[in-house]
Amino acid sequence: MTHPTSSTSSVILGAGLMGRLLACELARLGHQVTVYEAAGADAQGAAARVAAAMLAPLAESAVTEPSVVQMGRHALKRWPSLISQLDAPVFFQQQGTLILWHRQDAAEALRFGRQMSTTCQQIPELPPAQTLDAAQVTELEPSLGSRFAKGLYLPGEGQLDNRQLLAALLQQLQTCGVALYWNSPRAPEDFSPGQPGQPDWVFDCRGLGAKTQWTALRGVRGEVVRLHAPEVSLSRPTRLLHPRYPIYIAPKQDHVFVIGATEIESEDLSPASVRSTLELLSAAYAVHTGFAEARILEIATQCRPTLPDNLPAIRRLGPRTLQINGLYRHGFLIAPAMLDATLELLATGSSALATQWGLTLEHTDN
Repeated sequence: MTHPTSSTSSVILGAGLMGRLLACELARLGHQVTVYEAAGADAQGAAARVAAAMLAPLAESAVTEPSVVQMGRHALKRWPSLISQLDAPVFFQQQGTLILWHRQDAAEALRFGRQMSTTCQQIPELPPAQTLDAAQVTELEPSLGSRFAKGLYLPGEGQLDNRQLLAALLQQLQTCGVALYWNSPRAPEDFSPGQPGQPDWVFDCRGLGAKTQWTALRGVRGEVVRLHAPEVSLSRPTRLLHPRYPIYIAPKQDHVFVIGATEIESEDLSPASVRSTLELLSAAYAVHTGFAEARILEIATQCRPTLPDNLPAIRRLGPRTLQINGLYRHGFLIAPAMLDATLELLATGSSALATQWGLTLEHTDN
């Protein structure tokens, strides 16, 4: 396998987060890039549009493997440079994550804290969680007052604005002259890469759209509420621990907040249930009473593309076709890592990064 040159042509299937990131980077490297997307330019069909876009590797270690945590550390360092290459502004902050709980949920907090300690022992480069008392919680987030007696602070974690990023990536693709075909579903078998008149490479980034070819994929439903809450001031993503319905609150610009956490083993894309909505909003109100006067901007549902082990993978369909999938609930946390591993595979035929992270590199002749 040779290094890409300016004459290399690449086709990307899917224009969600992974597809847009990869298309931008390949165009920057001089590829002639063509993108086919089954939906429109507004990314309505992408899981990335319905997301909080938190970059919280240590917090996520409570529900995932150390390999994902390591990929998240890589992404936290990569996002600023990726965003700096875009012409449009994208909200990005790195002010840590605040973890809170009510007194009756102290056992859940103890379990969570033990998991954080285990993760930091496995990955000593991670900044350890800091235990907070009531005064320290108030110092970090004055608007919470004395509502919480204890908390945890995870330094260095961050977030970005997912919709600003998707829009900025689209603008960059247009500026770079990438050929964009909307409402134009395609599959890998529609191309014969390397043959005369065909692209040199095909990259399948369709998420659940690839399920016909990658039958192990399944959807995990999530529901997210977007609120405008002028009476609420939070400086960083905040997570409320609860044994039944833990939530996150991600503050974006202009007092917009993204609230979510539901995970349902279903590919149902119908509107959010009353139960899920009540749980999300009630838990948010329990964190800050100012949410009582918030205005609901949107209640959205989407399914995250997930493989059986809940971990991401890159699969080779022949020598010049790669499928990147299974980002699950960690899309923004690990997308830069998946991007860099894919670029290494493209350039050299192997990836030291993938080996470092234990990233599954599957091969199939189908």
